[in-house]
Amino acid sequence: MIKTTEEIEQQSRLMSFLREMPKAELHIHIEGSLEPELIFALAERNGMRLVYPDVQTLKAGYAFKDLQSFLDIYYAGASVLRTAQDFEDMAWAYFLRAKADGVVRTELFFDPQTHTSRGVPLKACFAGLREACRRARTKLGISADLILCFLRHLSEEDAMSTLDDALAFRNDFIGIGLDSSEKGNPPEKFARVYARCRELGLRLVAHAGEEGPADYIESALDVLKVERIDHGVQSIHSPALMLRLSQTKIPLTVCPLSNVKLCVFRDLADHPLAQMLDAGLCVTINSDDPAYFGGYLLDNYVQTFRALNLGMEHAYQLARNSLLASFASDSDKQHWITALNHAYQDKK
Repeated sequence: MIKTTEEIEQQSRLMSFLREMPKAELHIHIEGSLEPELIFALAERNGMRLVYPDVQTLKAGYAFKDLQSFLDIYYAGASVLRTAQDFEDMAWAYFLRAKADGVVRTELFFDPQTHTSRGVPLKACFAGLREACRRARTKLGISADLILCFLRHLSEEDAMSTLDDALAFRNDFIGIGLDSSEKGNPPEKFARVYARCRELGLRLVAHAGEEGPADYIESALDVLKVERIDHGVQSIHSPALMLRLSQTKIPLTVCPLSNVKLCVFRDLADHPLAQMLDAGLCVTINSDDPAYFGGYLLDNYVQTFRALNLGMEHAYQLARNSLLASFASDSDKQHWITALNHAYQDKK
């Protein structure tokens, strides 16, 4: 269908607004931003030999059929991270992309168990990521904090031990999360460690309802008492849960390109994001593991909006949701929302 001049102009304004509007990214695994070129550069710097002979061969392996097939190559890529400088370089590369995408606030997930199991000291992880966050604030104007994630395929005892070790760096992270293989690892497996983190005053999030059932979302809310659900797309299969999420406005950090890449949905046109928005859920858009799933935050916005035929009002709502759902200060949130309101009025 041939578009009219007005339709072309509307689409141009929308794409401009998607890029320029202040937005938060609340579901980004920093190890998942490790691009193949940087993987090879870090491997060379650390004297490591990869099983993949070149960048193209590594990229060819990004044909995932489910979450586990992705995790296998994800952990292999993370193996090149050895020093504080490695972690800083990785995070800084992400921050440069985030700045270009209009991100004003980001809360980075990282997986300490992935690194300590290889003999990398926690001190190196925190030192590198902390310095990158500092640079992001001072040089790019991006507000950034860290969320320490436990690997759910490991035991709760391992998570508790990791927490004990991480408390030496308590000022370097604001909260905890739960990621890795969801199937067979329900949220209640980590009830005790979450109860302890709650007592410590840490912010609480958890992956639930990506590949796992809608029941996992309810368990994360009722047992772990999380403040945000990461993914949550399986909620569409439970009308009662959809109503609950609509009424409570518990934020969902949805990752559209990731969902398609991992075969949760066949393609973006089948994604339920618009359905969730229309039902009144506090949905946000995020990139998850952008180096592996074919797009950073702006890519997720643009491709999803085109596939679902979303408009300016949806863009405003999603950006506003992301800012309000962040763990930033109320004053920072108000500042960003004021800027968002101005940008919205300019583009309408």
